[in-house]
Amino acid sequence: MPRASPFFRPALIFTALLLASSFALRVLPLAAESAHSVPPPALDTHANPQATSEVAILAGGCFWGVQGVFQHVQGVTSAVSGYAGGAADTAHYEMVSSNTTGHAESLRVTFDPRRISYGRILQIYFSVAHDPTELNRQGPDVGTQYRSAIFPTNPQQTRVAEAYITQLNQAHAFDVAIVTKIEPGRDFYPAEDYHQDFLTRNSRYPYIVSNDLPKIENLKRLFPDLYRATPVLVAAAAPRS
Repeated sequence: MPRASPFFRPALIFTALLLASSFALRVLPLAAESAHSVPPPALDTHANPQATSEVAILAGGCFWGVQGVFQHVQGVTSAVSGYAGGAADTAHYEMVSSNTTGHAESLRVTFDPRRISYGRILQIYFSVAHDPTELNRQGPDVGTQYRSAIFPTNPQQTRVAEAYITQLNQAHAFDVAIVTKIEPGRDFYPAEDYHQDFLTRNSRYPYIVSNDLPKIENLKRLFPDLYRATPVLVAAAAPRS
């Protein structure tokens, strides 16, 4: 994704808005048809009426779009952009962008397992959040920090993810094999504040218009029962001073 900073020059913002408005209508309908719907997992987690919260950590390219997708999913209570796969002292945007830290731009999804299962989270991840057949890249973004990876937070998640990838590959759900890596035992580190809720705050930014807004449309079209119109935002959950 383009290098972002907490401060955008006004002239750049104005130019971005002009570009976005000029091609948004022709990009969205075309991209909205490009989603790759996959079947639900045969092996999934079982609902536990005593459990009210579970965490999934996923990487699928630039975290702006992945966060935007899961913020619109019913049952998700929090979706935080960040880094996973590397050490704590390198979990910073400028360092991760060097493609030397082992980190991937990731998303920590907190969800209510009574409302949505881990398997359904993965179904959305494989269907609309990213392309799991692209190795160490997503669209225009290249590097291991944009890799497709699942970071299970417990052994059951590992089993579900492994079985699901095998299921999709055996069913030839995609034209080529899935390259998603399963990397258990990795810590998650939240990204800088200016990356949080980026899609919602910058919905006319050209990169968002062409790469990420179509994902929201695909979610709405393919998973209408799981789509929520109002996103759950990081800013809304932040404590007030």
